[in-house]
Amino acid sequence: MQRKLVAEAFGTFALLFAGTGAVVVNDTFGGVTHVGVALTFGLVVLAMIYAVGDVSGAHLNPAVTVAFAAAKRFPVSCVLPYVGAQLCGAFLASLLLQSLFPLHPTLGATLPAGGVWQSFTFELTLTLILMFVILRISTGAKEKGITAGIAVGAVIALEALFAGPVCGASMNPVRSLAPAVVSGRTEHLWAYLVAPTVGALLAVALAHLVREPEVPTQPEKVV
Repeated sequence: MQRKLVAEAFGTFALLFAGTGAVVVNDTFGGVTHVGVALTFGLVVLAMIYAVGDVSGAHLNPAVTVAFAAAKRFPVSCVLPYVGAQLCGAFLASLLLQSLFPLHPTLGATLPAGGVWQSFTFELTLTLILMFVILRISTGAKEKGITAGIAVGAVIALEALFAGPVCGASMNPVRSLAPAVVSGRTEHLWAYLVAPTVGALLAVALAHLVREPEVPTQPEKVV
């Protein structure tokens, strides 16, 4: 368990340091662009899946961990330790970014560009799609095959490309929580905590509906 928690903490740290760091660097110096930010999030998730996926499953997201538990692919007793590790990694990344860019007002926090319910609906739907893909390409609570990282990273980059300007395309409660708390920009934070969790749980039900039925094995006949 210690290895798994360290892997989750570091993976989540890398996700926020690179992803929200790209937002901060773009705001401060320019050059990264919205496309670059979206690709950074997708690529860092891809890298962490390959780096720690065989250790912890590379959840990097409390909504993913809760959904795996709801799908009975992950022990319920491990949910809180995993979420704790993810929180530690996320807050360490945001605190490091704050020390590097003390004048940045948001540290990459996700904020609605329009109405909060618009962003809530976007976040719920984006996480539904992401979690559905994760459930369909995973075995147990771990990714399967060499293309799993590409698939998950591509979905994250794709969704960030078109939805980022609207809601920030968080899809991850700790990705929104850590920079919001550290920067003090906690308005509408509830939407970014609730919507991804609900979306991930809805994906569990959807994945169950499209799952191939298990064919019972017939006992061999004794001649």
